[in-house]
Amino acid sequence: MYADYYGLQESPFSLTPDTSYFFLHQGQLEALNVLRVALQQGEGLLKVVGEVGTGKTLLCRKLLNLLGAGFYTAYLPNPALAPTVLRKALAKELGIDVSVVSDQHWLTERINERLIELAGEGNRVVLLVDEAQAIPEESLEALRLLTNLETEKAKLLQIVLFGQPELDDKLSHPSLRQVKQRIAFSYRLQPMAMDEIEGYISHRLVVAGYQGKPLFFNPALRAIYRSSQGVPRLINLICNKALLLAYGKGDHVVRKRYVREAVSDTEGAVRARRSWLGWSIALTVALCSLAGSYLLGVLP
Repeated sequence: MYADYYGLQESPFSLTPDTSYFFLHQGQLEALNVLRVALQQGEGLLKVVGEVGTGKTLLCRKLLNLLGAGFYTAYLPNPALAPTVLRKALAKELGIDVSVVSDQHWLTERINERLIELAGEGNRVVLLVDEAQAIPEESLEALRLLTNLETEKAKLLQIVLFGQPELDDKLSHPSLRQVKQRIAFSYRLQPMAMDEIEGYISHRLVVAGYQGKPLFFNPALRAIYRSSQGVPRLINLICNKALLLAYGKGDHVVRKRYVREAVSDTEGAVRARRSWLGWSIALTVALCSLAGSYLLGVLP
């Protein structure tokens, strides 16, 4: 709606995990470094945990793009699957014809053979699992068993789990202690810091085609940080609404008042609270007004 008004080619704050908008803030950089080093070392099971909206799916897809020559990647975006269906989904990702599956033993054998074939071609096979907190316990155990497939020197399958903190809660269950012990590297994805917010917003605007002066005033940026707590999804929601409000007012910059209005309409955003001093001033004004009304005889 406001794209032409600001000279944009597309909406810069869409919630779609488009890797062209990937911004390498400190948390993402550390997570990528941990994952790339661990995968190069051939570790079997890795885990990245982050709160809702911190960019796990975008990080997952960015890692998919970065793993080039020497890696064969498989991707499960919705792993809420029973063990039999999960193995079948993995087999399809590996290029195995699953239309002729006779039983689970046969399927496991074909997966093993395919992994050996890919390893013989010089590939490390990596399975990236998004929304891993949704995996049933028995399917997590099935994944652990798949990481047992190995040659004398290396794992045939490496698995990276991306999930919300509920994944850690699930892994703490005694029945999954073997899965938990197999996790070689773990990273908790952190939100952005205040000094990264401006770079993040500017990056997304530039990718969307913006070429003008800064659109967001500093007070607006500080308000965005306070309200979003550095969570990218909330930043996107607030920025999109603030731009709409500025556009509706015929303004070419985003001011703090637009951010406040946007925050009031955004679920999960931290709304500004009036300080104690603010309340005391308001109360003093109200009492003085009331006293004045009595003195003037306005009130009985």
